[in-house]
Amino acid sequence: MLPNFLLTSSSGIENLPRSEGACIYAFNHNNSLEALMVPVFLFYHLGGRTISFVIDWMYGKIPLLGSLMNLIDPVYVYSKRSTISWIEAKRSSISAGDTVERCTLKLFAGQSIGIFPEGKRNRNPETLVKGKPGIGHIALKSGAPVIPVGIDFKSRRTKGKIPILGRTIIRIGAPLYFAQQSDAYRTIIEDASSDITGQVELHRIAADVTHEIMLALSELSGKRYSSPSPSKQFSQHEATLNPKESLCPV
Repeated sequence: MLPNFLLTSSSGIENLPRSEGACIYAFNHNNSLEALMVPVFLFYHLGGRTISFVIDWMYGKIPLLGSLMNLIDPVYVYSKRSTISWIEAKRSSISAGDTVERCTLKLFAGQSIGIFPEGKRNRNPETLVKGKPGIGHIALKSGAPVIPVGIDFKSRRTKGKIPILGRTIIRIGAPLYFAQQSDAYRTIIEDASSDITGQVELHRIAADVTHEIMLALSELSGKRYSSPSPSKQFSQHEATLNPKESLCPV
């Protein structure tokens, strides 16, 4: 916590849950260091309760860093290849759909998870990257509330750039609930006769939920979110994608 005590200011701490119930924490993603500092900041203010972050698998194979990552029992994503041959040789064949299921099972078991729905570090100081719909599928399958956490930097506003290390601002938003959408989503899944039309609708609902989460992150992070509303722009080609293929790695 020492770097956080020195460099981090925050608002919205009261929005953190006081009970043991599982939540989905959603973050915008700017640089590498925040992926260590912000989780520690939250663990501290959650009284030691941890969050299982969805992260790229190769970080778990790096000496020392992997040991730190494993302390939070992360959900590893195996879609990206490593450029280091001896690490790549250890990559699992777990699919994107399995990753969504593993996140859902963790939530059902009472473990909160953390996701960066932009899917990568975004050093653009003004705009967010389009959110990947995996977070929508996870929220709808689990029924868990989503707590948006905006990460901002003083220098983003004063110098117009994302720093490698700088004074960090963490803004925690009110929980987002998607009970009605989740009921509709689960009804489609439970319908054994559901065809491609059902798959289209699942993807559309997840895209709408993801869009709402990204709008909340936009307000909290100070970055614009210019991606169009899925309900207005949803195409048949995009809709026919298998929702299990959607994920949101760091």
